[in-house]
Amino acid sequence: MVVDLQFSTFLFLSIIVFPLIFLILKNPSSAAKTPVSYPILGSIFTIWKNKERRVQWLSDVITSTPTLTFTLRRPFGGRQMFTANAANVQHMLKNHFHNYPKGAVFRHILRDFLGDGIFNADGDNWKFQRQLSSHQFNTRSLRKFVETVVDGELSDRLVPTLANAAAANTAVDLQDLLQRFAFDNICKIAFGYDPAYLLPSLPTKNFAVVFDSALKLISERFNSNIPFVWKIKRALCIGNEKQLKIKVQQVREFAKRIMREKKRELERDSSLKSEDLLSRFVSSGHSDEEFVTDVVICFILAGRDTTSAALTWFFWLLNNNPSVEKEIMKEITKQGGRQKNPDEGGGAYEEVRNMVYMHAALCESMRLYPPVPVSTKWAADDDVLPDGTVIKKGTRISYHPYAMGRVEKVWGADWAEFRPGRWLEWEGKAEKWSFVGRDPYTYPVFQAGPRICLGKDMAFLQMKRVAAGILRRFRVVPVEGGAEPVYVSDFTSKMKGGFIVRVEERVH
Repeated sequence: MVVDLQFSTFLFLSIIVFPLIFLILKNPSSAAKTPVSYPILGSIFTIWKNKERRVQWLSDVITSTPTLTFTLRRPFGGRQMFTANAANVQHMLKNHFHNYPKGAVFRHILRDFLGDGIFNADGDNWKFQRQLSSHQFNTRSLRKFVETVVDGELSDRLVPTLANAAAANTAVDLQDLLQRFAFDNICKIAFGYDPAYLLPSLPTKNFAVVFDSALKLISERFNSNIPFVWKIKRALCIGNEKQLKIKVQQVREFAKRIMREKKRELERDSSLKSEDLLSRFVSSGHSDEEFVTDVVICFILAGRDTTSAALTWFFWLLNNNPSVEKEIMKEITKQGGRQKNPDEGGGAYEEVRNMVYMHAALCESMRLYPPVPVSTKWAADDDVLPDGTVIKKGTRISYHPYAMGRVEKVWGADWAEFRPGRWLEWEGKAEKWSFVGRDPYTYPVFQAGPRICLGKDMAFLQMKRVAAGILRRFRVVPVEGGAEPVYVSDFTSKMKGGFIVRVEERVH
């Protein structure tokens, strides 16, 4: 069977693909215009040509179109629509929310990894998980998160690790450290479990490595241009689909261990049933191990990669914009003084909550380098978008936050500049900045509408606390200087090759 598959592939290449290569070379499509589409093959050659910069290429195409919407034609009639039009995004995420679910195709592709977890759920299942999860994000929980979980991980693990690097004058991968930090944080707050991934020894945790591998492999499947290929590989259990099966099984075994330990803990002390997110799910009456395992995996994915990605790009941008760093340092010093004085609203929670300029700088960083650059839905029925685009039932449609942060009509001719001031107004009488947000459909970094990210406030509090904790004591200097790192993305964005920096003690 494998031989037959190889022969069929060779025959397909010989008869259809190779004869068209000459045509492609004669008429190459520009990276900044709608790609040329060919019979049967669609735009596969342009897609392959840009596979190493898929997000950036799609952004170039989208922002070059008058409506900020275009249709990418994949092989064998496959089509995917992309948009950076805020009116379209609001139409999909709010006004016609029920017509744009994740969809059966989406759930089928990702089910092996995410199961029926909240990121892969629709309908009543999604509503149940969202309602139960929402209790974890009230003010009391957020305060506890900042003042116990984040502060403990910051003072006991992250700062000592950076101090050791500064003392030894050794380079460290800040992206890796921030991922470790976020992984420990999400496990503590969501599961009441400490994986101790960020220790000064920087232990190699098999789970984290396996999780990364599984995420990369399932992302390749999701973005496959010829879906029947991965389906055949999965049926035959060969190649990367075989590897994916192994990695997912290892991830799920880890998640099940966390869940079983939580069950034993609750049997010993039922008063803990509302202490963390996992306790709520285990105590909700759901005894299905697979379902609770899905919940664990989805929240690890949400909490580990998004905030660490945002902070990684934030620190790189600060190094290239010293005036912004100077303004942030003024705010850190001011708020740090208030923290020491309870009469002025002290406390770690109030300190980070009141960091307005820092908040603006993080929003600006995520505008340019969103942690999740593309989000996909499927149309349940025929529809027409506000820009006039006709949508057929079953259309795969993606809104593109990365491209949306680069729309000149929205952000101005200086959109490429890192300028936190575009989010601020100066209150002269009060002598302070006030934050001026954008509507979530123009800036859907945390999604919008009914599915807006539950952890948005928690993410900002964590990022501001970490950034302030690092900047108060250290200067972060990229080893590669001012050269822009390569932005890559599976489901979440990363710097290709990590973010290698030297850490210097700040002289006060």
